[in-house]
Amino acid sequence: MELTWNLAGFLGIAWTAMFALWLLSLRLNDASIVDIWWGPGFALLALAAHAISPHPDGILTVLVCLWGLRLGVYLGWRNIGHGEDRRYAAMRRRRPDRFALWSLFAVFGLQGFLQWFVALPVLVAQGLRGPGEASSFFVLVGVVVFSVGLFFEAVGDWQLARFKADPRNEGRVMDRGLWRYTRHPNYFGDACAWWGIFLVALPNPGVIFTILSPIAMTWLLLRVSGVPMLERSLSRKPDYAAYCERTSAFLPQPPKPTAGAGSD
Repeated sequence: MELTWNLAGFLGIAWTAMFALWLLSLRLNDASIVDIWWGPGFALLALAAHAISPHPDGILTVLVCLWGLRLGVYLGWRNIGHGEDRRYAAMRRRRPDRFALWSLFAVFGLQGFLQWFVALPVLVAQGLRGPGEASSFFVLVGVVVFSVGLFFEAVGDWQLARFKADPRNEGRVMDRGLWRYTRHPNYFGDACAWWGIFLVALPNPGVIFTILSPIAMTWLLLRVSGVPMLERSLSRKPDYAAYCERTSAFLPQPPKPTAGAGSD
């Protein structure tokens, strides 16, 4: 019963933060600030769970904060000062009179719930953790998987940022570095990071029942807000079809040999 109340409280924290962010979005006329908060929101939940846990797991807290704050800093650096993201601007045009209230529930409220749901392995592990619950095997495997994910995310983002900063690459397809082996190294890394966090949390009682959380994160990246949405916008580039033909969509693997494959 105590865990149930704690989980409800964590959902309240996520929604309270999103409500404050929604108020700020009204002032800025920019709903895309919700993207910047996506990562740090997880860090907030992890720190809250750590604070009330009778036997807090420092490794879990550090992993979530490392992932969340890196993502938040990167998206803030990339997005701030560039206006509202075209996805939210399109939503605003479709609902000019009711976008403010609609965004409270369909954008900020929904993302707050998703943060809470994906973070459940961490929240449950911290709530039910007893002394000596850690398993060195699961911790080691989980940290390795997480590290692979963070590497793909961070390096992929850095490589893409450098590519876009070069005016000579305007309109060209990024197929260098990690992007040569997967069209979405950042999304692959995202999924790995949360499967790694789940593995670190797994030895704690009840965490196995939260396996839907990393599954949900992977599904969102593969089927909803990650790969499909981005590829629809990139499909207009003249060389993107050829890039898709030779490059894996998600799991890194050597590119398929195709006639005329190149950097653009």
